[in-house]
Amino acid sequence: MDTRQKILSREGVREVLEEHRRAGRRIVFANGVFDLLHVGHVRYLQAARAEGDVLVVGVNSNRSTRTLKGEGRPILTEQARATLVAALAAVDYVVLFDEPDVKPLLRALHPDVHAKGTDYTPESVPERDLAASLGIRVAIVGDPKQHSTRDLLGRLRRPSHD
Repeated sequence: MDTRQKILSREGVREVLEEHRRAGRRIVFANGVFDLLHVGHVRYLQAARAEGDVLVVGVNSNRSTRTLKGEGRPILTEQARATLVAALAAVDYVVLFDEPDVKPLLRALHPDVHAKGTDYTPESVPERDLAASLGIRVAIVGDPKQHSTRDLLGRLRRPSHD
């Protein structure tokens, strides 16, 4: 599949997920900024995909990324970040979102599983109460949080002493 065909509108994702539900497939939702894609992102998304049959990834818009991460972020545009995430084999669909959190997407898409990275615990997932009320299982997935875009940017900005 062409990577661009994996990036859908919210309504487009809803429609395609209905087809997957009718076929009895389990839907997993993961989300993030994915600014400067790194190995931690890849492992998170691979582990999320292992929780079901179809993986949908919500990618923060430029505006919501600036709100979350501050001035100077994102490094890459929302379209570039969505394209990189969509290019990963583990990812079936990508949807951009502008809200400060994914609660509206959880309500709209109603996945079977909401996958969060290991920087969360089951108790600290911001959407856990909503997920529970909708019957969505929360899964903590990926490797230990040893990778971050913030740290990578810090290393890139340090002067080299070669």
